[in-house]
Amino acid sequence: MTPAAPRRRRRVPAAVLCGALLAACTGGPSLEDRGTVTASPGEGHDLSIGSAGFTESELLAQMYAALLGAAGFHADILTVGNRELYEPALESGQIDVVPEYAATFADWLNAKTHGPKAPPVASPDLATTMTALRKLTAPRGLSALAPGRAVDQNAFAVSAAYAARHRLKTLSDLGRAKLPVRLAAGDECVQRPFCAPGLKKTYGIDVTAVDPKGVGTTPAKQAVQNGQDQMVLTTSTDATLDQFGLVVLADDKKLQNADHVIPVVNRARAGSPRVTAALDRLNSVLTTADLARLNQRVDSWRRLPADVARDYLTSKGLLPKKP
Repeated sequence: MTPAAPRRRRRVPAAVLCGALLAACTGGPSLEDRGTVTASPGEGHDLSIGSAGFTESELLAQMYAALLGAAGFHADILTVGNRELYEPALESGQIDVVPEYAATFADWLNAKTHGPKAPPVASPDLATTMTALRKLTAPRGLSALAPGRAVDQNAFAVSAAYAARHRLKTLSDLGRAKLPVRLAAGDECVQRPFCAPGLKKTYGIDVTAVDPKGVGTTPAKQAVQNGQDQMVLTTSTDATLDQFGLVVLADDKKLQNADHVIPVVNRARAGSPRVTAALDRLNSVLTTADLARLNQRVDSWRRLPADVARDYLTSKGLLPKKP
């Protein structure tokens, strides 16, 4: 079958996206419509892929579109700025597929379903997280497909010199060293259970202060590079750490939840085995390190996400080489 080229990306204003289906943007399907929401898996020929607008989401959306194009679908990429907008649009069928993160999406849907004070359902264990996520997506007419190997979660890095001097490879090593640690991170790190409180509770790390320079920002990394701070909060797909002489300390006790990359689809529009098979092909190749390198090519090398995505899929044999 001749591959169908992905259509160009469109940025959709919130008012346009939600205007036709206001109910979907305010609360999801009504009880009267619940039968259609839980309908059998379907397949549309023209599929819309949602992107949250940041580099990694755009790259994943471009890869999904290219794989679906190679399977004979027409894929249009819609850029929607936040989960509060694209998730209801996914339920309503205005968007058919979005790249998501298992643990984050599970807890977000749990709060939407059971209220903001509901106990978290995500876990460092992927199987537990996926079970919880699928229980939450099914009543909304959504399907969480198989997760891949790529994970985007919190990561903590120190300077390579600091790690060598104190013989640090893991966060447990840092806790045992009993070193005072000034942490460069977002100001919310003071309260987040996966940041300063978790480092103290799980690893016994003495976080003496949080330097509010943001998550993985250049100033935050420079503060660790020059010794002003001892550790920085970044992400597992940050490919710029080498430029600052930084290394990640392994989360050996699994403080962070299983935020594996997953496609989430509208079941009635994109729940067919053919769509699933096309998207599952990415799981066989994409790793966390790969995703970090792809982010770098867009953010540091200033290449277009569509070109980076296609080159990667071609290099892995998932798309034919251009003649």
